[in-house]
Amino acid sequence: MAIKSLSIRIDEKMLNKIHVVADYEGRSANSQILILIRDCIKLYEEKHGKIEV
Repeated sequence: MAIKSLSIRIDEKMLNKIHVVADYEGRSANSQILILIRDCIKLYEEKHGKIEV
C-alpha cells in the first residue's frame, strides 16, 4: 500500500487544539489526525457496511 499525502486547510485555533491532544497522547499531529480519520471510517462502516475501494 502506497502512502499518499493530503493537504488540508484548517483553522489555526483548531490546529493548535489538535497539537494539544496529540501531545497529550504522545503522538504527532499527523498521527493524531490519521487516528481520527481511521475512527471515522470505522464508525461509518459499522453503520453502512464495508467500503470497497
